Amino acid sequence: MISSKSFLGLGVLSAAALSGCMQKSNTNSTAPNIVLIFIDDMGYGDLSSFGATQFNTPNIDQLAVTGMRFTNFYVAQAVSSASRAGLMTGCYAHRVGISGALMPYDSIGINQEEELIPELLGQKGYRSCIAGKWHLGHHLPFLPLQNGFHEYLGLPYSNDMWPVDYDGLPATKDKAAGKLVYPPLPLIRGNDMVREIRDLNDQAELTTLYTEFAVDFINRNHKNPFFLYLAHSMPHVPLAVSDKFAGKSEQGLYGDVIMEIDWSVGEIMKALNKNGLKENTLVIFTSDNGPWLNFGNHAGSTGGLREGKGCSWEGGQRVPCIMSWPARIPAGTICNNIASTIDILPTLCAMTGAGLPAKKIDGVNILPLLEGDFEANPRNVFYYFYRRNSLENVRKDNWKLVLPHTYRSYEGVMPGNDGWPGPYSSGKTDYELYDLRRDPGERYDVKELYPAIVEELTKLAGEMRLDLGDENIQMAGPGARKPGSVKKSAQ
Repeated sequence: MISSKSFLGLGVLSAAALSGCMQKSNTNSTAPNIVLIFIDDMGYGDLSSFGATQFNTPNIDQLAVTGMRFTNFYVAQAVSSASRAGLMTGCYAHRVGISGALMPYDSIGINQEEELIPELLGQKGYRSCIAGKWHLGHHLPFLPLQNGFHEYLGLPYSNDMWPVDYDGLPATKDKAAGKLVYPPLPLIRGNDMVREIRDLNDQAELTTLYTEFAVDFINRNHKNPFFLYLAHSMPHVPLAVSDKFAGKSEQGLYGDVIMEIDWSVGEIMKALNKNGLKENTLVIFTSDNGPWLNFGNHAGSTGGLREGKGCSWEGGQRVPCIMSWPARIPAGTICNNIASTIDILPTLCAMTGAGLPAKKIDGVNILPLLEGDFEANPRNVFYYFYRRNSLENVRKDNWKLVLPHTYRSYEGVMPGNDGWPGPYSSGKTDYELYDLRRDPGERYDVKELYPAIVEELTKLAGEMRLDLGDENIQMAGPGARKPGSVKKSAQ
């Protein structure tokens, strides 16, 4: 078990680090506030407004009523750390050197030379807070307060991870008790571990804990522009829910957890309303990747999309997204244009007047889409990466070209149940072409019918490989940057 001393070398540094991150307040009431709600492992079909059944999400659905629902919204990669790196930097994750899910034994994290959303917004006087899961490095140089945030309460990585070296399993099996046993986790406030999250009873407090911290931040910052990043640990396994929602849904524990997340969104909206901030606050609700399907009834739904978390089929990388900003976004609109989490950073910079990062990014400004100008179409090409640097698909408009690669699969095997994971299978693909307008489930390969489309998208893949490389063909790219390293920072 780690102590706060061994975890970060912390205590004496936190006050200085906090004061060093402080930004001068800006009382400009016209600057929009930003609330980014990021869910862990929620699938495309896990909201009422996206087709979910046996539970309701009225508060999230209300965001769609007052704002815009995106139907072709993608994450940078279909796994936690890489997805969050893309979100925070506006880059495909490999560009900033982050892949997969960082483990507690890893010595890398987000490079401090990268400019993250809160650092850019800080130029315009924004106060920034994260409540929840970080997962961009748990050593001191990589924590939120060292990367532009002013306040932090949450877990440094996923809620199924050991805080010391382990064999890669998310939990150990207590055969005598017939249950999975999860490790204690460090709950961090600022730079300090304030207590351990020791069991599922403790994890059942997390959604409420994060929500109360976020609401308090709103109440204390209603007179200056702020950026609130609420990154829920749920519904990543192990699932845990408070007594407020235990047994409330018809879908079991998973549905209960989603209902509690919906309650959390409601509490955030109440706080915005109470402080007169709803009209000029952009609220973004989305997920870090698709569902972890081999957990069966403890996993979400892709809404009919193919595969799930950990692969680049649509079920892994296409996620639900709703944005509400009554002052600018037309109410009750649906956007079918392609957009991504990597587009959030440049869009926030455009709407606040903040400067873009000095280094190259991959995101584009989608503010015209938010304002209802769907003819603008700022993004008509998207690249699907996975693993360390595997370029696996290219999408242009409604066409998706699958490049040859092997992948982890959930098909052909029985999922687990009640928190126990089932096995994975594996797949291997050659070139395939899908028309996502007619076939979002990616079942009908039409490459023989449209050779010109295959040629066009293959050319796009080649252009991206010249920049970022592709491990599938043993090709490096000059545009790929390195992550941060505690070993290097100590030299």
